[in-house]
Amino acid sequence: MIDRELVKNKLADLESYYKELSSLLTDKTEAIINDNLKLRSTERLFQLIVDTAIDINTHLIAESDAMVPDDYQSTFITLAENKFLPMNFAAQIAPSVGLRNLIVHKYGLVDIKKMVEDIKKNVNQYLQYMKYINGTI
Repeated sequence: MIDRELVKNKLADLESYYKELSSLLTDKTEAIINDNLKLRSTERLFQLIVDTAIDINTHLIAESDAMVPDDYQSTFITLAENKFLPMNFAAQIAPSVGLRNLIVHKYGLVDIKKMVEDIKKNVNQYLQYMKYINGTI
């Protein structure tokens, strides 16, 4: 059974991280890159956003008796297959897990400017994610 209270609490955390990150992202990309505190805060808040969504995804999947996917990126697709998210949206947001992994695990050389621009471009997907999840639980 889906623990709606747990999901609501996770969504509240997600919203808080989203608001904090959004306020940082109003700065120009160069200003973020040249300020280590802003850069590290941007990285960490983005990681928290993605990690919290993954927590929500895995709870919904487990409690819906859905097939457990092989990786975190696929949790968004599994949610779409189980009618929690539209499939086209799931396909758009899922790659954010790859960016999170790049930040956390430092796979190869990270293009900091591209990373910040990608976060700026794609973080709004999580606002829509929150709306979809709120509407389906």
